[in-house]
Amino acid sequence: MPQPSSQPRISRRDLLRGKGKTSKLVFRPETGPGGDVLIAIFLRGAMDGLHTVPPLGDDHYARQRPTLAIPEPGKAKAALDLDGYFGLHPDLDPLLELWQERRLAVVHAIGSPDTTLSHFEAMQTMERGVSDGNTTASGWLSRHLASLAVENTSPVRALAFGDVLPKSLQGSLSATAVRSLKEFRLGIPKDWDAGFRGLLTSLYEEGQDPASRAGRNILELLESLEKLDPDTYQPERSAKYPETEFGRGLRQVAQFVKADVGLEVASVDLGGWDAHVAQVALMTGLMTQLSQGLHALYTDLGDRMRRVTVLAMTEFGRRVHENSGLGTDHGRASAMFVLGGGVRGGKVYGRWPGVAPAQLDKDGNLRVTTDYRDILSEVVTKRLRNPHADRVFPDYTPRPLSLFEPVT
Repeated sequence: MPQPSSQPRISRRDLLRGKGKTSKLVFRPETGPGGDVLIAIFLRGAMDGLHTVPPLGDDHYARQRPTLAIPEPGKAKAALDLDGYFGLHPDLDPLLELWQERRLAVVHAIGSPDTTLSHFEAMQTMERGVSDGNTTASGWLSRHLASLAVENTSPVRALAFGDVLPKSLQGSLSATAVRSLKEFRLGIPKDWDAGFRGLLTSLYEEGQDPASRAGRNILELLESLEKLDPDTYQPERSAKYPETEFGRGLRQVAQFVKADVGLEVASVDLGGWDAHVAQVALMTGLMTQLSQGLHALYTDLGDRMRRVTVLAMTEFGRRVHENSGLGTDHGRASAMFVLGGGVRGGKVYGRWPGVAPAQLDKDGNLRVTTDYRDILSEVVTKRLRNPHADRVFPDYTPRPLSLFEPVT
């Protein structure tokens, strides 16, 4: 017959405060690298980097795009000057402030080794973080989480806002796909809520076994998240997110960051960039969403942006020469937006290959001069403080661009 425990009974309140001979309940790891929260935005559909960040100083840009070229500063609907050579599309105007504060950078002529120009295959390649022929099934973010030595037991270590996990997070046991914060509810009828919660608490409050500790963590997490209501949330400093699925996703990411419940990676999509026809009309709303969303996130998080890194990338770019439908077809290189407190911003990174006919690849595309993994691997090592970039990108030797300050 089991003997009664000689240990004093510990209340749930004391347990959650870390008193007694129990492990302190935390969601942020007490040991380990302690890097940034990474917000990975995928611009699905192949964003045209020549449209969003036009090379105004390249004499051949306007010749290649007699209708679609963005005018130089001083003209109607002109591009916003970045550095005297590159401009920013006027619909991305909210990003100019972040650029001037040197928290936003652009990497141009960036892309993946995939040359098929298939949306599906290019996205698969980029999200897996591998080269052609590599059959690794897991995503680069899942390998990052698996290789990072942290004591973070939070069930929301990695979140994807959407119906399914993106390929970048597939293979990770600590990643969850959600559409709304409202999904983090016990779903208990009001008339028996207190009793059921009390029962759950009594099941886990004393045990020191892994199941009891996990149960306490989950209950405390749910208690914290149930206080976060996406419908009534008021962003700080009057930040205004776009009233779209993308804007709502970023707003909820901000809530998770502020709640400090152990979030390390968040994934948000903004799709619809496949501009074969009527590119100007198609991209206007998307650029507005992207720029307003990033500006709102930056404003809302305030000082917390010191430990947040945002990457906005796309699977490939568009053809340099416009087509007869006033759009552009599938191309190769595009642009990446990088935002955060550790970003050496106010600069366009990468080697510009030029858009003169002789400078393009055999299919008339902007050449890729920066492999996207050069940026991701630098994020992994410098901002996420993961020393195992070789496990995250197993078949690639990165060439960092010194785009980030290391976390201190």
